Amino acid sequence: MTEPKLRFYGGKAVSALPLLFFIGWAIAICVAGAPDENGLILGAAIGLVAGMFFCRDRWWDYAEQVFAGMANRIATVAIVAWFWAGMFAQVLREGGLVDGLVWLGDASNASGGVFVGATFVLAATFASAVGTGYGTAVAFCTLMYPAGLIMGADPVWLLAAILSGAAFGDNLAPVSDTTVVSAATQETDIPGVVRSRFKYAITAAIPALILFSIFGGGGSAVDPAQAERIFAETASPDGLILLIPFALVIGLALRGYHILVTLTWGIIAAVVFGLAFNLIEPHQIILLDTDAKRVGGALVTGITGYLSMAILILMIVAGGHIMKIGGALDAIVNGLARFAGRSVARAEIAIWKIVFALNIFITINTAAEITAAPVVSQLGKKFKLHPYRRANMLDAVTSALGYIFPWGGGVLIGYQTIRNLEGTYDFVQAVSPTQVWPFVLHGWFLAAVMLIAAITGFGRRYEASDGSPSKTPPADV
Repeated sequence: MTEPKLRFYGGKAVSALPLLFFIGWAIAICVAGAPDENGLILGAAIGLVAGMFFCRDRWWDYAEQVFAGMANRIATVAIVAWFWAGMFAQVLREGGLVDGLVWLGDASNASGGVFVGATFVLAATFASAVGTGYGTAVAFCTLMYPAGLIMGADPVWLLAAILSGAAFGDNLAPVSDTTVVSAATQETDIPGVVRSRFKYAITAAIPALILFSIFGGGGSAVDPAQAERIFAETASPDGLILLIPFALVIGLALRGYHILVTLTWGIIAAVVFGLAFNLIEPHQIILLDTDAKRVGGALVTGITGYLSMAILILMIVAGGHIMKIGGALDAIVNGLARFAGRSVARAEIAIWKIVFALNIFITINTAAEITAAPVVSQLGKKFKLHPYRRANMLDAVTSALGYIFPWGGGVLIGYQTIRNLEGTYDFVQAVSPTQVWPFVLHGWFLAAVMLIAAITGFGRRYEASDGSPSKTPPADV
């Protein structure tokens, strides 16, 4: 089936206008100190309308392609994962897991930077098991962010540690969308891909952990007297029983169950344990408020907190689709292919560049990965790079950058989650996306590791005649 095309006044580059306008708008309102998700939705909508005025084909065709872009399965998967993860995290919060984590942090002296470092490790572990970096951002911003502020963590470093852990797991999880897509598009197996990429992930993670632990303390969101009062009023080990549902989700994910299955059982287990141990009342889970004529509770909050974000992501994906069928993407790809020439190192640098560039424009990292996959496959096969190597170059950079840029889906979902907490905790104040992006250390380090690997050949493997990885390039390369 032939892919639809759109023509634009000014050439193919103009098809990038919807996303370019959105990025400029997002940066402007973030710098102005108003990174509101409704404002971002407006920017995305204006960008799509601007693109329509430059379309040479019928506006009907342009509008239909906007809808076609919104129908992208990747966006749907991300949105539904947020809803399920949001319900799970809200039930755990209502049941007192945050209070339990505060008590545990105090009992173990894991305050300040140590707490931030531990949060990075826990988030990385959770994301590696569950396979959703966005879901990890939702769960850990809900649970660990308020606990960390009480324990003296710096809010910017704490959010950066959560996003870094999400990036780590998104890259390494066998059930992650990015892992599955990278293996499938490069025509190889998932277990082998995961084993081959661990060296890159851990190389980036170790220095990130050290720096998080050193610089993550010194938070002043909660003054010592207020922290002592909050601790005395709320800290309790009772809520730690809800770590069992948390562990259940990890265990089911490691056994290969679907993300919705794992989170559904996690929600059920959290509700059962919460009720059985008198940690939560039924009305806290589902509230039928006949006076206000509404339905509330943790399950409702877990979903409604991300409705605006869901609308925004649909518009961003639509903008990426317009850029693709308008030819701007092909122009980028063709330019990088010419840059590669006959050098395998230059080919891998070109792969790194195209993945990096697409993650700037397409802020849902799996969608960016799918878009980049054909050129990665084409360039990689030209130089007989092993599918593991191609998949790793594709996935590591994608996973790293998906949680860095202020307009990126991972950063925005973390920001929105913290915004949702401002009405619950008087000491919680959302960190602006423009504040946190330089400190998402694992993301930056992982992207740098892959660039160095392309330049130096670290971890490079070629495809032998029997399909196995080989350090020696074939004679015709």
